[in-house]
Parts: sequence; C-alpha cells; structure tokens
Amino acid sequence: MSGGGAEGRAAWGLRVAAFGGIPEISAGDDLVALIGDAAVAAGLEPRDGDVFVVTSKIVSKAEGRVVAASDREDAITAETVRVVATRAHPGGVTRIVENRQGIVQAAAGVDASNTPEGTVLLLPVDPDASATRLARGLRERFGVLLGVIVSDTLGRPWRQGQIDQAIGAAGVAVLDDLRGSRDSFGQQLVVTQAAIADELASAGDLVKGKASGMPVAVVRGLAHAVVESLDTPARALTRTGPGDMFRLGTDEALAEGRAAGYAEGYEAGLAAGLAAGRAAARGERG
Repeated sequence: MSGGGAEGRAAWGLRVAAFGGIPEISAGDDLVALIGDAAVAAGLEPRDGDVFVVTSKIVSKAEGRVVAASDREDAITAETVRVVATRAHPGGVTRIVENRQGIVQAAAGVDASNTPEGTVLLLPVDPDASATRLARGLRERFGVLLGVIVSDTLGRPWRQGQIDQAIGAAGVAVLDDLRGSRDSFGQQLVVTQAAIADELASAGDLVKGKASGMPVAVVRGLAHAVVESLDTPARALTRTGPGDMFRLGTDEALAEGRAAGYAEGYEAGLAAGLAAGRAAARGERG
C-alpha cells in the first residue's frame, strides 16, 4: 500500500515501559518519592522528554479519596453534576454522567475495584492539579524536563470497550493542533487536532494493565510533546457546554423533546382557548 511517498521510511522510536515496586498507597503517601524510587530501581531513571502516565487510582488513594460506601450508587449520585443517560440492565442501572471534574463517563468515575470491600474510590478532586504536583516534584528530583499524565478508564460513544484517557496533565501539550498545516497532497487541514494526552494515556495502559501491580508507565520518544509550562490541563480536552453535540442519550433526548412539545402545545392550546373565550364574550356583549 502506498504511503504517500513515505516508502522506505520507518517511524519506530516510541518506547513504553511499566514498572512495579510501588507499594499499596495510603492517604498522605508521597507519590513523588515512591514513583521516583521505583523508577530508579527499575532502571528507568527519567530523561528529558519522558512522560509518566500515572493511574488515577493511586493518586486518589494518596489524596484520601477512598470513602466508605455501603451503596456505591449513593457515591455516584454525590459525584454527579448532570445525568446524560441511564440504561437499566439485569444487574442494575448504568448511569452516564458529568461529574464534578467536568468529565462525562460511566458512574462518575466512582470505582469499587482495587480498594477494600465496603469502600469506593473517587477521582482526584482536581486531576490537573494532581498532575502538576507530580510533574513539579519529579522535575525537581531528577533535574529533567518531563511531563505527567493522570489517566482513568473511560468508555467511548459508538465503540465497544474502554480505554485509558487523560483526566489530568502537566508539562504535556495535550493537543497537537494541525489546523492550517498541509497534508502530503498539499491540502490544508481544517479540523485536525491530535489528542496527544489521550494517546499517551492509552499507550501507558497497554503495558500497565488493570491488575498487574504496575500503576505507572513511562513513555519515551515523544519529547516534542513535553513542554516547559506545567499549565497544560487535560480539562481542555473535555467537550461540554455549547460545544457538546451529544448532550443527552437518545432516550433522554426524546423524552425531553416530548415534554417540550407537550408544554408548547398546551400553552398554544390554552392561548387559543382564551382568545376564543374572549371573542365569545365580546359577541355576547354585542
């Protein structure tokens, strides 16, 4: 298959490695020290341009976001800002919601896995701030320019399965804006923006896994995405508000439309009835 003139060129160079050696995390633990020590022990001392992909679970635990919850549904409700869609199934009800962090996902990010029975994990209060603290601490410890992604598992509309995406970022250009550049045929790109932070999160998840005991990965070879500024929030990737073309699930949108139509029809009928009544009254007086 033709590659648009790219025959004979190779793009190898990206390396992703996960590492263990990080103990079970408790509230107040120093993640910078634990991650840094484990990276060195694994022979992965950071270099300029590295990106650490850190699962949100250990960030939540270190920040004390483990809460007792006899009913996970209550915890989901407490973390929900807006319900997008609900679907009943034999085991209960799945809720897709916008949570306090502005992320649209199932169950508001409340997780009952990898936590003691009777407790649930909430997402970090501010994942971007969490990523900033980690990036700043790791940069100071190792004296290199690196970035941090805090990742969480999310589903995707119209696609089966889940992938890890960036919910927090610092020191990483989360979007590679290609608008205005030209493709290999000279045509101008109008809408293309590569979600680098999400791609890094997914790359890290491929080697971290969900039950491997390796909650951190290092991505090496994408140095152009690592920037000096730590003000590179993953929240910039979230599309809510006026830009959200899919604000509701199908059933919810239909129900909202029916309710609005009924209200509009009722008001129109009421106005017509009142007008007819006033006309009839005028006729009687005449």
